[in-house]
Amino acid sequence: MTPLTYVRAGDRADAIARFESGARFLGGGTNLVDLLRQNVEQASHLVDVSLLEGAIRETDGGGLLINASTKNAAVAADPLVRRRYPVLARALLAGASAQLRNMATVGGNILQRTRCIYFYDVEGARCNKRQPGAGCDAIDGFNRYHAILGASDQCVATHPSDMCVALAMLDAVIHLSGPAGERSVPLNDFHVLPNATPHAETVLKPGELITAVELPLPSDAMTNAEYRKVRDRSSYAFALISVAGGLALADGRITQARIALGGVAAKPWRAGKAEAALIGAAPTPEAFLAAIRQELASARPLSGNGFKIGLVERTVVAVLTALSGAHA
Repeated sequence: MTPLTYVRAGDRADAIARFESGARFLGGGTNLVDLLRQNVEQASHLVDVSLLEGAIRETDGGGLLINASTKNAAVAADPLVRRRYPVLARALLAGASAQLRNMATVGGNILQRTRCIYFYDVEGARCNKRQPGAGCDAIDGFNRYHAILGASDQCVATHPSDMCVALAMLDAVIHLSGPAGERSVPLNDFHVLPNATPHAETVLKPGELITAVELPLPSDAMTNAEYRKVRDRSSYAFALISVAGGLALADGRITQARIALGGVAAKPWRAGKAEAALIGAAPTPEAFLAAIRQELASARPLSGNGFKIGLVERTVVAVLTALSGAHA
């Protein structure tokens, strides 16, 4: 048994002040507690932030500010989220059971770690993410669920969050607070690709706490949006791939396109090349397919996940085709 101490923070300043070497912030515990139990992660001190204010409010600019301690269930059920950012509500509902949504927090969802089986296999597998320099057994092993974009020869794990794929499509901004003060980071820059340091997964600095997620004023492509998740079983399973897509049309042409992919990289993958290729195009399946193929040109499948390329293509085409019909 690993001894550890536990404190419950009264407010944000108290949480940051109580953070020390070897500490971890604890939200709903739906991922961190499992990692600690299985000795994948270690901590000597837990700072419980689950009782910090969880609220959703409108911003002066017409967007939404979601406190990091807000439960996933509350976000998915919020009328403003469902009306203005339906892709976020749908991603949350696809991501976990009701019991987990009632426990999991927004901040914890953003920070959840990969479900790579080799990452969890402490006794029997090599994992550079868990132990830098050890090697990566997934590259030549069972890699059906692993990355086809942005991977490195050090790590091919994927980020598991459904919520973050929607947030990436929505241009969400993460608000942080720590010993050096407050700062904001676009979600698309918050998670980092593995390169030579797969153990570094985000731009968080020691002692920093996610305090809120801010969504911008919704555009037409944010309200006309969909989240589609493809998985091995219809029960609550992690995505083989997922697509958050949004479209806006005028005079039979695409004026806005938003596409983010899940299950393909170590971070939610914003498909900027595909988006750019669609602006001004007619909303046809052929145009959607050509655009996503531009995005996937850099894909590097492994021995067991080459099917993901075709799966992404078909799912993107299906999502965008449905959205173009709904908009019309």
